Amino acid sequence: MRFRHGTLGIWVVLLPLLTVFAACQGGEGPGNTGPGGAPEEISITAVYTGAEQKAFEAVLGDFMESNPGIEVTYRSAGDELPTVLETAVRGGNPPDLAMLPQPGVVADFAARGALQPLDFVREAVADGLGEYPVRLGTVDGSLYGFLVLTNNGSPIWYNVDLFEEAGVNPPGTWEELLEAAETLKASGVSTYSFGGADGWTLSAIFENIYLRTAGPESYDRLAKHEIPWTHPSVKEALGYMAQLFEDPDNIAGGPQGALETDFPTSVTQVFSDPPKAAVTIIADFAYGVITDSTGAKPVSDFNVFDFPSIEGSEPAVVGGGDSVVMFTDSEAARALVEYLTTAEAARTIVTEGPWSSLHTDLDPSVYPDPIRRGTGAGLLEAETFRFYLADLQPPEFGATVGQGLWKFFQDFLLNPDDVDGIAAKMEKAAAEAFE
Repeated sequence: MRFRHGTLGIWVVLLPLLTVFAACQGGEGPGNTGPGGAPEEISITAVYTGAEQKAFEAVLGDFMESNPGIEVTYRSAGDELPTVLETAVRGGNPPDLAMLPQPGVVADFAARGALQPLDFVREAVADGLGEYPVRLGTVDGSLYGFLVLTNNGSPIWYNVDLFEEAGVNPPGTWEELLEAAETLKASGVSTYSFGGADGWTLSAIFENIYLRTAGPESYDRLAKHEIPWTHPSVKEALGYMAQLFEDPDNIAGGPQGALETDFPTSVTQVFSDPPKAAVTIIADFAYGVITDSTGAKPVSDFNVFDFPSIEGSEPAVVGGGDSVVMFTDSEAARALVEYLTTAEAARTIVTEGPWSSLHTDLDPSVYPDPIRRGTGAGLLEAETFRFYLADLQPPEFGATVGQGLWKFFQDFLLNPDDVDGIAAKMEKAAAEAFE
């Protein structure tokens, strides 16, 4: 999930090894087997714990049911995943497979020769997930990872009662969003709830705006620092973003209060009693925060609309997700990688867990409720999908708490009039990071 990505900066730091083991057991039968006919054993490591671990184990369980000669052991490293994998790789004893949360981490392990190429599924990934995930996971011409679990980072969640009381309909365009914000404020409630204490929540807003105003080609170029952060397209997007921040009275707690509000609180305070704001701009995993931490009911109390079109832009989604990588090449490991490219795996992923999928053969009707069905369909229906831009940067500039882009967007929340100044600071930091 996106809110774990603050750990990116410690991927290259060695700390004491910590793992939590949870095994999924598979049945015996024909298929790939080890010596003496015993099941061939492979391991996969990821961050998932609790309900997410149970859901991921369901995916592995379905695979083992179809491949009874293979036994998969899931090893949960929790938030210690960077340390666990780094230590294991340096010690020459990595897991067979892992789920990695940032494309940059995939590229780093690949560049160091730690990963095995996945070119044997390149065509399946392109056919099932699209060409962009192939490009995202390709290093020096070979595929080393692809998105298996995805989140939609482009929904806007809203309090249904507040919209109805103000006579506001979910907006479809940027102009309609700004008009709705004024109407909601006039009804006596702040429009926006920002989780500014977590800088990625603000970065995601910029990424959504930039993808719509500058388009995917410029998005990709900015991600690689092929155009500067002082480029007119960046300043244009910052100008749009400033329109959300410019009225302190229309932000729950004001700008300073927003900087003291973390991601979960920015969600729950929209649906508290009384609510402190009408909307929050957060990825699809906000659904679990709402249902677990408030009494709000889907559709009747809370609902969602897509990030609005800007100047006629086509439907687009920014998001994140976890990619599968292979440290050890074997028939069993390849079989699991191949399974994870299928619509069958995608179905279990979205029905058992909190995740979404980019798989084009997945019928959105399989999502377990109307809200997730809508956000899941949004991924499939979008003209363009792009990974969170901050997560594609060097960590000191991109996804690190208290510095780089996350810090610059926090500063911009306090001073939205300083488009030129914040762009200049971003460019200076980017130039240093990309040296």
